[in-house]
Amino acid sequence: MSYSFNHVHLKSPDPGATADWYVKVFDFTVVSDNIRPYGDRFIRCETTDGVVVNISGARDGEMLGEGDASAHHGLEHFGINVGNMNEELERLKSFGAEVLEGPISVPNGPVIAFVKAPDDVRIELLQLP
Repeated sequence: MSYSFNHVHLKSPDPGATADWYVKVFDFTVVSDNIRPYGDRFIRCETTDGVVVNISGARDGEMLGEGDASAHHGLEHFGINVGNMNEELERLKSFGAEVLEGPISVPNGPVIAFVKAPDDVRIELLQLP
């Protein structure tokens, strides 16, 4: 059987504000914005290279835990390539992102950094060699 990547799904207390942030900061495009039969607002976005990122609130009766931008077990972060790490970190800070770690030069590899985005989402930035 063959597999292909389908999407990333972010949960947010304010899906509209979160989607707006990713549109402004990373040039996402909102593909659809609906209230589902489960009671949650469900916003489907795409990155400029076609990765689908869904953003939704809690479904009716669903209790969500807090976000966690620290290093942790489970799905810990997603990565985004950037052209210039220092410029990108300054730009992201102007949008309210918090630098958690880095920049770190990986021997024979990229320069990486981690930031905290809205809803305590951890994002790795990679400046490829």
